[in-house]
Amino acid sequence: MRSVKSLLAAGAASLISSMAFAADMPIAAPPPMYAPPAPPADFGGWYLRGDIGFSNQSVKNIRKSDPAAYSQISSLNETTGFDAAGIYGLGVGYRVNSWFRTDFTAQYRGNSNFKGTDVFQASAYGVGYSGIDNYHASKSELLFLANAYVDLGTWWCITPFIGAGVGAARVNISNFTDTGAVSPFVAPGPTVTNGTFPGFATAASGSKWNFAWAAHAGLAYKVNPSLTLELAYSYVDLGSGTTGAISDFTGFTRGNTFKFNDITSHDVKLGVRWDLSSPPAYMPPPLVTKG
Repeated sequence: MRSVKSLLAAGAASLISSMAFAADMPIAAPPPMYAPPAPPADFGGWYLRGDIGFSNQSVKNIRKSDPAAYSQISSLNETTGFDAAGIYGLGVGYRVNSWFRTDFTAQYRGNSNFKGTDVFQASAYGVGYSGIDNYHASKSELLFLANAYVDLGTWWCITPFIGAGVGAARVNISNFTDTGAVSPFVAPGPTVTNGTFPGFATAASGSKWNFAWAAHAGLAYKVNPSLTLELAYSYVDLGSGTTGAISDFTGFTRGNTFKFNDITSHDVKLGVRWDLSSPPAYMPPPLVTKG
């Protein structure tokens, strides 16, 4: 009987000792729960942009600044054309929200070779004559525009957009030459026997500031939260250009200039936008447990 009591007492003492040891052990806290930050509200932000492309330009006509130069012309047929030229632009903008943004852009539009031909008939002092003038020149521009765009929704990271811009263009005309020939005749009779008279004139370089405007359309592809690529088309109205004073083949400088009236361009550009306000990507902290 005494041995049973001793066994029970020993068991009770062991149980009490185990409970006391367990009470002294630290209780391991559960790992903290990680909650990713809520996405920021779409209030837009600043961005930088760069563009390269090429122009496809045209001009309504070229005319001497003195209208009297055409008073004796009875018919005039003119053809004109520009070579394509490079476009290089930089800008800064602000995205107001997910569908509206604005930016200010500055472009250098490289030298484009110009070729034009006038075929005409005229009369003076009872004598008629026919002639031809061939024009050559180089043209470049500086273009500054304030633009606004509407983004039309995003599908598979692609966002179509439209936009418009207004601003100013500085049109520069240089290296202008006019080579031609005139053949007098007694209308409507045969050509006079004294033949064809060649002509040559040059014009000094000239520059002119104009009001300019543009219409835009294109597609934007979002590579990541900070980088967007653009493929865009722009129709641009650059205003008019002018040469300096005209000099004939003898070097005599006349008061006239040549005016390039209503210059427009169809531009194709590849652009890049860098978003300066994109939210950072958060990584969850490592889980730490106490041993």
